[in-house]
Amino acid sequence: MTLLAVYTTVGNLDDARSLAKLAIDARLAACVQLEQIESFFAWKGTTEHESEIRILFKTSPDHYTALHDTLLNHHPYETPAIYAVETTEVNSSYAEWVQACLG
Repeated sequence: MTLLAVYTTVGNLDDARSLAKLAIDARLAACVQLEQIESFFAWKGTTEHESEIRILFKTSPDHYTALHDTLLNHHPYETPAIYAVETTEVNSSYAEWVQACLG
């Protein structure tokens, strides 16, 4: 079974928690993980360096479009990175749990 790991970043824990709760409550993700990271990136002609929160949403391909649209509509960044990585080798009981959690 194929699952998706969908990633984005935000600037603070409150925004991360808000997006996580939104996805779980809407049954667009079965699990969401938050982790503190340090980012260097090019932005409007300068090099930026910021603390961020990386958010990992665990979902299915069938729920990606709705999750993407929800994140895009509620994301605090002007140009958010939202991308999915396909996972093809997934513990079957875990994959079944993910599917059962999704709407």
